[in-house]
Amino acid sequence: MKKLLPVLLLFAVACKQKEYNADLLVKNAVVYTVDSSFTTANAFVVKAGKILAVGNADTLEQEYLAHEVVDAAGAAVYPGFIDAHAHFYQYGLGLQEVNLVGTHSWDEVVDSVEAYADRNTDGWIMGHGWDQNDWPKKQFPDKARLDSLFPVRPVLLSRIDGHAAIANQAALNIAGVKPGQTITGGEFETINGKLTGVLVDNAVGVVARKIPEPTGEIVEGALLAAQKNCFAVGLTTVDDCGLPYTMVNTIAALQHKGTLKMRLFVMLSDREENYEYLFKHGVYKTPGLNVRGFKVYADGALGSRGACLLKPYTDQKNWNGFLLSSPQHFQEVAAKIAAHGLQMSTHAIGDSANRLMLKIYAGILKGKNDKRWRIEHAQVLSPEDVKYFGDYNIIPSVQPTHATSDMYWAGKRLGTERLKSAYINKQLLKQNGWLPLGTDFPVENINPLYTFYAAVERKDLKGFPARGFQPQNALSRMEALRGITIWAAKANFEEKEKGSLEPGKYADFVMLDKDIMKAKGAELPKVKVIKTYINGIKVYDKK
Repeated sequence: MKKLLPVLLLFAVACKQKEYNADLLVKNAVVYTVDSSFTTANAFVVKAGKILAVGNADTLEQEYLAHEVVDAAGAAVYPGFIDAHAHFYQYGLGLQEVNLVGTHSWDEVVDSVEAYADRNTDGWIMGHGWDQNDWPKKQFPDKARLDSLFPVRPVLLSRIDGHAAIANQAALNIAGVKPGQTITGGEFETINGKLTGVLVDNAVGVVARKIPEPTGEIVEGALLAAQKNCFAVGLTTVDDCGLPYTMVNTIAALQHKGTLKMRLFVMLSDREENYEYLFKHGVYKTPGLNVRGFKVYADGALGSRGACLLKPYTDQKNWNGFLLSSPQHFQEVAAKIAAHGLQMSTHAIGDSANRLMLKIYAGILKGKNDKRWRIEHAQVLSPEDVKYFGDYNIIPSVQPTHATSDMYWAGKRLGTERLKSAYINKQLLKQNGWLPLGTDFPVENINPLYTFYAAVERKDLKGFPARGFQPQNALSRMEALRGITIWAAKANFEEKEKGSLEPGKYADFVMLDKDIMKAKGAELPKVKVIKTYINGIKVYDKK
């Protein structure tokens, strides 16, 4: 019996060593943790959806026995990418409409609409993505051909930025729009006493509100379709900017059911019912959904000349663009949001809109703070206004691909001198020492690697211009990676739970086929996602 005792003890120890104490081990990887020291490792362990340990594979394999082991075979692994400014739900709906992105003429737009109508014979015809700046004739289109093809069926086609659209006469009739009609913060374009069908900013909503509400099936389909495409490009959290409060329960229900796995940071739109909802209920926070503030629109877009400028557009004399609401409205909502301890995020493109909102923010915030109020886009700034971001800890939330999309024509809108203080990502980074990055999809492509590329190279996908557009405002690769991970998380008050691969944080990560920290600049747009994980569970596999 005495001889058997050591044997039994050894057997017991061996059995104990074989007990699983982790769910997943990822090894043989180049792991960019994006922690405060920007350290790298070659392995990490996941348990119960969170990072348990990060370090050397040999050490971790001795300490942990995981149910699943992933050999990355030397591939680079990063924290799951976060898009700090997008329109997730709207993108999903758009996948069910006419895709007009990349069309090269108005004729091509109409041909695409006609082909779509042949396949989809009922209801409104909706489309998105045209941009007259890409056409030989860079003027807004006219609805005449749409009226001829669709005399009864309503058509509404949104410009790429969502701040302008064209409607046919059938749609205008449904909305009751008349020639010469005016609206604050918008325009129903009328030439020679006739409506052209072009709607700018607030005018778009007059027609869009007549579109029947989508069914529950369509809403769910839109969210899941958007999720699928986002996972394929490595996104694990998306900021959806400007939803109605009714979407909160819809999203929460789908996440609870397990079909919607994407983490969403939702900003409610600037409407009274949304204020009433969030002021009454307070911050809504679950592991997958964070609702804690509002998205307000100060002005329109530069491409449709709706951005509000201090001086007239260089290519349209006596026209400065416009605000979408009165300064009093912005002051009032800022005060209300602050009184309830919530976050305010404001779309501001033009230097006039930025100045107004920065001054309103400054009056409310009164110096250094951690409210993390945001200016979305911060696209055109007067040089003397940049200091507001640092003085009042206002967060500029920027989209690097806007610079590389707009660079062909932005100088025509702004002039040479004013262009120098537009798209100034590096200068804005210096204000607070961090800068969240996004895409603004579907305005731009959903791929965060395009964001990374545009941020560091300041070039389009064809490598133009050779030295980059305003290269002095390029970010380093370390800054750009932080911008789509930990800094984006910080803009959402979520830096303690995501944005880096550290013990205790969600095991959201992405594996790429090339290391974006080392690949040549021209290779960056070609990098592909191999796998995407949320909570340590694979949600996308290239295979």
